[in-house]
Amino acid sequence: MERLWSPWRMAYVTGTRSDPGCIFCQALDIPSQASLVVYRGDRAFVILNLYPYNNGHLMVVPRRHIAALAEAEREELHELMELTRRAEIALTEAYTPHGLNVGLNLGRAAGAGVADHLHIHLVPRWNGDTNFMTVVSDVRVLPESLEESAARLRPIFDRMAAART
Repeated sequence: MERLWSPWRMAYVTGTRSDPGCIFCQALDIPSQASLVVYRGDRAFVILNLYPYNNGHLMVVPRRHIAALAEAEREELHELMELTRRAEIALTEAYTPHGLNVGLNLGRAAGAGVADHLHIHLVPRWNGDTNFMTVVSDVRVLPESLEESAARLRPIFDRMAAART
């Protein structure tokens, strides 16, 4: 019998995370290579989801701590959408998915895990990517580590940023 170990998820599954403060605001304080941030813009950034649905699961997040699109300034909205576009391009190049889920969960009742800091999810999807593990054992099988995902995506975002200057 094989065992799939994912001990980093226990705090998430049991709701016992002890990190005080906003995970997105804290992410900006971590040096680039040590963090899950794959791109830092002027008003927003792109970060890998620590608890991904699939490999490459990205989130586009405003730097400013706001909870809703209604609170965003025009420049923030523009950069959020531009980085969402770049994330689509990067995921398509890096993973060749058959499709992408792109969306927002505004508020706890809508499924937001972090309800007080707006973020846009991008989840690569492949035909037949759902499997029995999620249904029968509350486990998701991910073939690539977050560090490998970051190493795969950072150069693509850097190349796109350089091409725009």
